[in-house]
Amino acid sequence: MSITAQIPYGAYWSTPNVKWQGSFQHLHAIEFAAHVAKDELAKRDIEPTSFDYGVLGLTVNQRQSFNGLPWFTNMMGAPEVGGPLINQVCATGVRCVENATMEVEGGMASLALVATCDRTSNGPQLYYPEPGGIGGTGKHENQLLDNMGDDPFGHFSMLQTAENVAARHGISMDEQHDVAARRGEQYQDAVADDSAFLKRFMTLPFDVPSKNFKKTVGTLEGDEGVYPPNREKLNNLKPVLEGGTVTFGGQTHPADGSACMVVTTPDRAKELSRDKNIEIHIRGFGQARAELGYMPEAPLPAAQNALNMAGWKLDDVDAIKTHNPFAVNDCYFAKESGWDVNKMNNYGCTLVWGHTQAAMGTRGIIELIEELAIRGGGKGVFTGCAAGDTGMAVAVEVMDS
Repeated sequence: MSITAQIPYGAYWSTPNVKWQGSFQHLHAIEFAAHVAKDELAKRDIEPTSFDYGVLGLTVNQRQSFNGLPWFTNMMGAPEVGGPLINQVCATGVRCVENATMEVEGGMASLALVATCDRTSNGPQLYYPEPGGIGGTGKHENQLLDNMGDDPFGHFSMLQTAENVAARHGISMDEQHDVAARRGEQYQDAVADDSAFLKRFMTLPFDVPSKNFKKTVGTLEGDEGVYPPNREKLNNLKPVLEGGTVTFGGQTHPADGSACMVVTTPDRAKELSRDKNIEIHIRGFGQARAELGYMPEAPLPAAQNALNMAGWKLDDVDAIKTHNPFAVNDCYFAKESGWDVNKMNNYGCTLVWGHTQAAMGTRGIIELIEELAIRGGGKGVFTGCAAGDTGMAVAVEVMDS
């Protein structure tokens, strides 16, 4: 399948990522994302009413999130735009881009907005009535923490899946720490020169709004709660699980934030592009499911499936970006694919800037595009794992004439 839909260069953005219980904890994820989107579209001279489709990615319920995408677009200033609310856990970002792409390809839309957002802070406490329970007593769930710690079919925590992969493939704690330290070094390239790389897609300084969005209550100079791993400090860490290899330094942290991008036809892409000489082509998507309890293995076959759809081989790729909640993910990918682990994830990744659930894949794709643009063009793959031992990937090509 040959995909014609494109992403206009620069028609995307991300908020800073903020470690949970930080500066974004008081903000409703959907309301906040719509507030930011309205401002960012205005900066790009894109009228909200010009969209004829939207897709909203959200994985952690917010009050009245039942109303989904139409509520988001109404707040954004596009009350006639409809579309779905999608939750594919950590693969939500890629799935939303795929959904918008297929709508454009099928002629159902000409200008689509992908909006992804989550607030992991103050996760919802859910109560499920159970008439057959003792005295009608139901069941309670912390939507975020309970599901991170226990899947319903294998009863593995996310952390245990990383330990399973590390044990199967002989990935040591030292190897994981080497990767974590390298990812910290790469992120320093993103914040160098007054965060020049981040400012390619992120408004900085970033004004933190009040809960009712009527005033500014703080200012961020970049991602909050990021402490790039120091190799010496990593050496002093102990595994989280007894007898394991994964430390807190070898895994990410929950975070809050949003990221959006436009998907459209080639003509509209050129019209909306910040640089008319740059084209961003979507070449393929892929998904995969690893063996039960081995989630960090899934990104590799997902990437291979995206490459197959694009008609590429891994050797054709100039840059790889991953959603890597654990350093184990990249260790495994590199071991099995032969790709140099030190050359993956230039400028940052989930391991460093945090786990914003729905939004992190979208930000990862944006960073991949900008890395390829800096190179003068090239081919890239974003891939990542998700709950249920799944993975999803997208292949993109940036062409600079």
